[in-house]
Amino acid sequence: MTFHSEHKMDFSLNSDQLAIQEAAREFALGEVEPIVDEIDEAQRFPREVMMKAGELGFLGVIFPEELGGAGLGYVEYVLVITELSKVDPSVGISVAAHNSLCSNHIYKFGDEEQRRRWLGPLARGEKIGAWSLTEPGAGSDAAGTRTRARKVDGGWILDGAKTFTTHGSVGDICVVFAVSDPDGRRHHNISAFVLEKGMEGFRPGKKENKLGIRASDTAEVVMENCFVPDDHLLGEAGEGFIQALQILDGGRISIAALGLGTAIGAYETARAYACERQQFGRRIADFQAISFALAEMATRIAASEILTLNAALVMDRGDPVTRLAAEAKLHTGETAVFCSERGVQIHGGYGLIKDYRAEKYYRDAKICTIGEGTSEIQRMVIARSLLKGR
Repeated sequence: MTFHSEHKMDFSLNSDQLAIQEAAREFALGEVEPIVDEIDEAQRFPREVMMKAGELGFLGVIFPEELGGAGLGYVEYVLVITELSKVDPSVGISVAAHNSLCSNHIYKFGDEEQRRRWLGPLARGEKIGAWSLTEPGAGSDAAGTRTRARKVDGGWILDGAKTFTTHGSVGDICVVFAVSDPDGRRHHNISAFVLEKGMEGFRPGKKENKLGIRASDTAEVVMENCFVPDDHLLGEAGEGFIQALQILDGGRISIAALGLGTAIGAYETARAYACERQQFGRRIADFQAISFALAEMATRIAASEILTLNAALVMDRGDPVTRLAAEAKLHTGETAVFCSERGVQIHGGYGLIKDYRAEKYYRDAKICTIGEGTSEIQRMVIARSLLKGR
């Protein structure tokens, strides 16, 4: 497979990457597929699946082996998330948020002691990670955070609430952002803290009843006079928002992988149905309207795959990736929505019935144009990069 971008590179999967892809595919089909409908209907977070994923290294893909991770890169990580999401985007997004948000923030900005304390249990699946940035009044405008951190002897007192936190009610370790200097410069007045389950004054709030990705836990987290020791501050005080922007580059590649897997799952389901369904004496795949829809789906998926793996490769090389990550996330999220909608249409009336997987992909896909920055925000990021200095 060849990828083309402003970086002029050729890229193909090596034997180790193909083996990781196959391992993720076997895990998804063997451990996730049998329970997809049950956990979706019950909105049950499959902790047992996450623990098995941890045993295989899927919860620490991008972290060094000495810290409990698998010692691999973002290309391998994208392959894992894509394979999981083809079967169940709920599991895909849970593994993605655990890796690229909570764990990655600790890895990138924690000191050696913090890394050793928290990354091992996270990478092994012994602890579930959460990352709390969004608030009811601070979504796309994340710098509008209202949660406060007040300095006291030996630590900080946090008060506030976060919303839309993946693993908010099931997480054990949570990175939380709070304004630590109310009079400080915008973007340089927010700090990041690690909060642990059981801390006094720290608790989950309302668990959300969602349209899609229903087995992935999404909930509020609440801090009420919560004391957080100084050694739970990540990096320098006041630099939490700047840290978050860097973390979101990787997070957008994660959601691109989620969208890619969702789109492929919707396409493969629709293609199989179109080849089996008979109308007017022949299979519906032989009608031009259906075949053209499948062709459009496949083409958009191919472009999304190129963008997503290219962004992952650039991330692994350590080159600037903000624009590429936004492009991958934007295109792939929109592709997931397109393919899942076409998939329902190809199924006709059966596309609305839960006996067929098409309706689930349709529900699950929408998060890909919202999470880690909406499609509109991605366009802003891309445009800002294109027009910089002009």
